[in-house]
Amino acid sequence: MRNVDNALPAPDGGGLSAKGLPAGSIGILGLVVIGISVCAPAYTLTASLGPAATQVGKQMPAVFFVSFIPMLLVAIGYRELNREMPDAGTSFTWATRAFGPWIGWIAGWGLVVSTVLVLSNTAAVAVDFMYLALGQALGRPDIAALPDDTVVNIASCLSFMAVATWISCRGLQSTKRVQYVLVSFQVLVLGWFAWAAFSAAADGGHPYSIPVEWSWFNPFAVESFSQFAAGVAVSIFAYWGWDTVVTISEETTGDKRANLSGKAATLVMVLLVGSYVLISAAVVSFAGVGTDATGLANPAIAANVFTALAGPVMGPAAILLSLAVMSSSAASLQSTFMSPARTMLAMGHYQALPARYAVVESRFKAPAYATVVSALVASTFYAVMRVVSENVLSDTITALGMMVCFYYGLTAFACVWYFRKQALTSARHFLLRGLCPGLGGVLLFVALIRTTLDSMDPAFGSGSHIGGLGLVFILGVTVALVGLLLMLYMYRKSPAFFRGEVLRKGTPVFSFDEKI
Repeated sequence: MRNVDNALPAPDGGGLSAKGLPAGSIGILGLVVIGISVCAPAYTLTASLGPAATQVGKQMPAVFFVSFIPMLLVAIGYRELNREMPDAGTSFTWATRAFGPWIGWIAGWGLVVSTVLVLSNTAAVAVDFMYLALGQALGRPDIAALPDDTVVNIASCLSFMAVATWISCRGLQSTKRVQYVLVSFQVLVLGWFAWAAFSAAADGGHPYSIPVEWSWFNPFAVESFSQFAAGVAVSIFAYWGWDTVVTISEETTGDKRANLSGKAATLVMVLLVGSYVLISAAVVSFAGVGTDATGLANPAIAANVFTALAGPVMGPAAILLSLAVMSSSAASLQSTFMSPARTMLAMGHYQALPARYAVVESRFKAPAYATVVSALVASTFYAVMRVVSENVLSDTITALGMMVCFYYGLTAFACVWYFRKQALTSARHFLLRGLCPGLGGVLLFVALIRTTLDSMDPAFGSGSHIGGLGLVFILGVTVALVGLLLMLYMYRKSPAFFRGEVLRKGTPVFSFDEKI
């Protein structure tokens, strides 16, 4: 790799330290835009509306809101940890400081592998909607069907991945400029879609439309706890990614950088829950939840909701929704690289991964090596899974929900444990450093355990299975086993980290703004 700085070594003492990332690169607006970009409302909704509706039916808006609650509670824990010890490693660093190196390493693995899963799916959605938009623009349905060809699909996905990797390797400034345009476009089009769907349902122009009911916003109307837990696990995926704004705390502007990242994360969450509840209600009202031509329980609709509903809802302007999802996916694909790259940068810096992961490219000040590794793993994963299962998109989204529950919940527990001696010193500390993150962690782990047990059923998810076990369960177990094997390998290669000599549990930390 050309023009690279040497990796900055972690200093003696076991505390946090700078990694060579450029401070002052991004402000509050850029943080919010990148946070929304990673969460990618247009891409996320087209991929998760179907699976969520399949699980909970008309109560989908309620489940999207309920899923926000544990995420908000966990976000409070993130904010408190970030105030105390801002670090690009986030979950990895904080879990290490709270529980020790072994659990910290697994937390980092959970974050990284979740991103690998979503990167592959994000590229797939971008490809689907690129060809759909081309087919609509040219009046060529055969072009829209090109993603059904496995070779074309994989080649196109890898091309998207390569372009996104190139932009990410050029640093935060390039990322930020691209995001402003793509995020603005998708937000405007989604607002148009919601308005058009509600209007069409109210006018009675669609035969399967149903009027909005208050019961849609009642989570207790879901038929069973298993359905509710599965719906929450899928819906949690819709909020995944807001923590990316925390991973770039070392690169933000101002005197209180950690506080700036926390404010941005909170604002992103509020904007997301409002848009998800609104659009899910609009979709249910327009399409219904049956198995008819446009019903959300129709497998052909559930696989890609916006593809099926763009024409009926927006008419001749349907191509704009296709372009919005494509731009959303492309934006998310590019900005999502920031989180795993910086996590692996921190893991390399603290010797939990090989030293080359700690290298920051000198020209653009970006963790280029870690970014390229993320892209290669995500590309390989998608290519393999595309061949193994045609329903890979749906199953990996469900598996991603399980991974997100794991590392978010573990980080929430890290907050409770790390601040346990402060919990009773004030009402604020009890609420924000104890009760809220602890409750959020419990809720996420309950959803994780319930979904893991249910995913063993071969009928779970898309119905794909191997040896009588559901593909979602196999994906989850495989990811966990690979993580354990890699951790044992790193223990043999770099025992200093695992002995607590590099990043120690409970070590006093420096002032972020004094040292970075």
